[in-house]
Order: sequence, then C-alpha cells, then structure tokens
Amino acid sequence: MIRRHPGRGRLTVAALLTALLTLPAALLAGGPAHAADYRYWSFWQRGEGSSDGAWVYATQGPSIARPDDGDVEGFRFAVSANSGSAAKPRGAADFDTICADTPAKDGQKRVALVVDFGTPDDAPGGEQPPKRRTACARVDSDGTTADALAAVAKPLRYNSSALLCAISGYPEQGCGEQVSGKESGGKSDKGDKADKTASAQDAGDGDDGGPSVGLLAGVAAIVALGAAAVWQARRRRG
Repeated sequence: MIRRHPGRGRLTVAALLTALLTLPAALLAGGPAHAADYRYWSFWQRGEGSSDGAWVYATQGPSIARPDDGDVEGFRFAVSANSGSAAKPRGAADFDTICADTPAKDGQKRVALVVDFGTPDDAPGGEQPPKRRTACARVDSDGTTADALAAVAKPLRYNSSALLCAISGYPEQGCGEQVSGKESGGKSDKGDKADKTASAQDAGDGDDGGPSVGLLAGVAAIVALGAAAVWQARRRRG
C-alpha cells in the first residue's frame, strides 16, 4: 500500500508559488540599463582586406596607432554611448582618390584621412559643424595617426588624458562630455537613425524601455506552471 504525504504536496506548492512571486521581479531587475550618451570624436580604420571599404572602430588611440602607407583612417564627431552605437564617417573613403595628387616619397608614407564633423543635431550649443572633408597626409614612415591628422587638420585639441577633443578647432569647447537625454534626442542622420532602430529591434528592446516580449512570455509560463502544481496537489488530496 502506497502512503501519501499531504505535507509534501503543500511544500511543493509553496515552493512554486514563492518562485512565481520572486522570479519575475528578478528578471525585471536584471533588465539592461540605459547607457549614458557622450559627445566626442570617434576614431575609425578601414577594415583590413575589406573590399567595400567598411569602417572598423579603432582599438588604439590616434597617438598610438601607426598606419601603413596606403591606409585609410577616419574620424566622426557625434553623440553616442559606446563603440557599438557610434556613428561612422560618411561618404566615400578610397585611398587612390584621396591621395591621387600626393606622390609617394622615400622615407615617408601617405595616409588618407576622412574627417566627418557630424550633424547640427550632435553639435554643442551655438556651434555649426563644418563640412566633411578628406585629405592625404604625408608623414615620416614611423608616424602615428595623430601625426598625420596634425599635418592636414590643425588646430587639434587634446585633454590631459590625451583624449582628442577637437579637429580643425571643432568643437571650440568641451571634450567627451556626457549629454542629457534632451540633448541626445536628435540623431546624427537618417542612416544612423535607421541603423540604431534596426539594432534595437534585433535585440528585442521595447521602444519605452519596458519589459520585452520574451520576459512577459517567461512570466506567463511560470504562472501556468504554478497553476498546474496547485491543481495537481488538490487532485492528490481529493
């Protein structure tokens, strides 16, 4: 004869109900936090072996990076939270075109530079961004990207941490400062807005930062499991 233990059923139901109440709260608390936005110059390099000239976010600062002869490097001023959301330089970036009128010279190298000053939406208050420009810098063979930039886009401005603050005097003030939600509400351009919207959709983020569909589905599944456990326990006692 099999003996039933009603107390065991009550304990199982109590444990499931505890999970039902606490797990959704834990899931909500573990949601992604909104990163702060900053206004700064980002540094980009042409992807190695890239046939379409795709930009890759640089892993070194311009004062450390040492490009080779024939490299293409770019800078973009914009508001973003990190390298994953940073706006890339716009327009064509072809070395043969940019450096067509700059012949090679022994002991020196040529670096094609793209400088994108961004859009009015990303500009500091009271300032207007200059037009995007390209230039071919010729520097010593061991020169850095900062050397190349200084050769064609002075004046440059750095802060005490060697962060690049201004190219060709733009912007006049500020350096990597955090911006408020109101200031960062404008997007860099239509292309940047579309890219960020697609990224948010791919990640399943809600427009208002609320719980995602996956989270709500998980909570519903927990509710269903809890209800089934209660029904099974009552059936055993019946």
